[in-house]
Amino acid sequence: MSDTAEIPAKPSPLAKARSGKQSTHSQAELARTEAENMAAQALEPTPEPRSPNRASGTSRRRPLGVRLRRALRGPPGPHATLPAPAPYVPKPPLVALLYGLTSMLIATTYGLGLNFVNVNLYQVSGEFSATVNESLWLTAAYMAPNVSLSLLLVKIRAQYGLRTFAEIAIVVFLVVNGLHLFTNEIGTAIVARFFAGVAAASMSSLSFLYLLECFPPERKMTIGMPLAMVNIGIGAPIARMISPALLDLGGWQPIYLIEVGLALISLALIYTLPLNSPPRVKVVGVMDVVSYLFLAVGFGSLAVMLTMGRYYWWFEAPWLGWLAALAIASLAIVAAIELNRKYPLLDIKWLLSPEVLHFGAVLMLFRMLMTEQSSGISGFFQQVGLLNDQQFTLYAVILAATVGGGVLCASIMKPGREPAIHAVSLTLLAIGAFMDSRLTVTTRPEQMYVSQALISVASALFLAPAMAMGFVSALKRGMNYILSFVVVFLFTQSIGGLTGSAIFGTFVTIREKFYSAAIVEHLTMTNAFIAQRVAQLGGAYAKVLTDPTLRQAEGLALLAQQATQEAYARAYADAFFVIGCASASAVAVLLTQIGWKHFSAIVRTAPLPARQV
Repeated sequence: MSDTAEIPAKPSPLAKARSGKQSTHSQAELARTEAENMAAQALEPTPEPRSPNRASGTSRRRPLGVRLRRALRGPPGPHATLPAPAPYVPKPPLVALLYGLTSMLIATTYGLGLNFVNVNLYQVSGEFSATVNESLWLTAAYMAPNVSLSLLLVKIRAQYGLRTFAEIAIVVFLVVNGLHLFTNEIGTAIVARFFAGVAAASMSSLSFLYLLECFPPERKMTIGMPLAMVNIGIGAPIARMISPALLDLGGWQPIYLIEVGLALISLALIYTLPLNSPPRVKVVGVMDVVSYLFLAVGFGSLAVMLTMGRYYWWFEAPWLGWLAALAIASLAIVAAIELNRKYPLLDIKWLLSPEVLHFGAVLMLFRMLMTEQSSGISGFFQQVGLLNDQQFTLYAVILAATVGGGVLCASIMKPGREPAIHAVSLTLLAIGAFMDSRLTVTTRPEQMYVSQALISVASALFLAPAMAMGFVSALKRGMNYILSFVVVFLFTQSIGGLTGSAIFGTFVTIREKFYSAAIVEHLTMTNAFIAQRVAQLGGAYAKVLTDPTLRQAEGLALLAQQATQEAYARAYADAFFVIGCASASAVAVLLTQIGWKHFSAIVRTAPLPARQV
């Protein structure tokens, strides 16, 4: 595959001289000289014709509309495409293992930076003397640039070289994480988290590239891709497992000290183990940057709105609506720009094709269903009063199941097996969700080991085949379609994850209000059982409160807390049941689609009956 898109051109005199078999040596020399003169003239800027306006110091300029259309369409000549991947260089087993460990370390560093704040939101709020809603801006500020920046980084890597990109990216990441050590109030922390989101976008792609560097081309999609997806998934459980011990050492500072330490190790490994870089090609244009800026505004606005919406509530904060309008307007401008470019950054027509829309919908649905683990379980245990250190074993099981699922996927993944693997994955997800839907307020982490292990395996089985299938489909159409595929993947995983969390959290809030109203309706002091229960709960304060009225008030407060926990338990059970039903429906649709394809293939290959004369 050529690095540039060639256009037909008229044969030069040199080509004519070489094509004729009867040409003499002098004719060839004359043609070569003429061709060199023509090339030199082509490289020189073409002088504009003189005009009376030019002589008087003014020049005629084309209308603004014409100049804008020419800028959108791009240069008139050949446009450089993304370079093909660098040729594979076999490595000794020990060196290949070091590349794999480097990938795991980079992914862990990136995952901890992404999840440390999310999994310790209440502790971080106390650290900065802020409310929970104020602390949520730390997550929103991180996600706003992070959800879209990987798109532009694909072209930056192609233009400036993969090795240069890797070395600069890890230094920027190290510096930004070091800035967190000097933050002592919520405002500066939000600014630091914004730049952390910018710096971390390059780390996820570096982890991916370092792992694929270990494998030959025929194994990159079947073995490298599943293991790369495992690397992405291990950050959240590790963050929940180690964060309690780090917080006990001194709050916010030890968390970022360990991130800085991991970044320093990654820095040494990246400089020691360089990536095999393809040739550099100038692919970043002015309109690429303009399109990306509007895309970043659109995706960033969506990320902030989806992160904050259910906490400020969707219809209570007007600025949420303005963010949604800004996102729609920005994405519409991106579509208008890209549809009128000769060499677009994104192929909008391909993105809107039925195949890509179906692929994106499948990825989006699965990512939303996976909020059962990423948001549901942690939220439920938080409501019943359990902390991260009490869930250590549960997240160790999740981590082990994720790694085991990735290894299983790598061992069975072959081209053509994707639908069957997806069917198994969705079935495991449905089983795990239905098991969790039986929870009560007395459920503890040990009752969820099996269900969460099944969901972790399902996650590892689903994402890698889908990613490989979409990547290969885009690669068949050309290297430039990789950018469009990156947008699909980013939107379904980043925005899809935020959308799933927002929908899940909103559903739980609505159901909790419903159940709370139903429960409180029957909590009256005229009921002898309720009065006895309030007296029992207030009796716990008998040694410190001698006033019976105050004891009764404390008993009522504890009873209201128990009622709220019961309402949340029922709401989470409903949410898990809905996820189980959605997963089972997806399995049914997928099996129907597989059966229809097999039936159609049998009908097409069946011999036609012979006609009787």
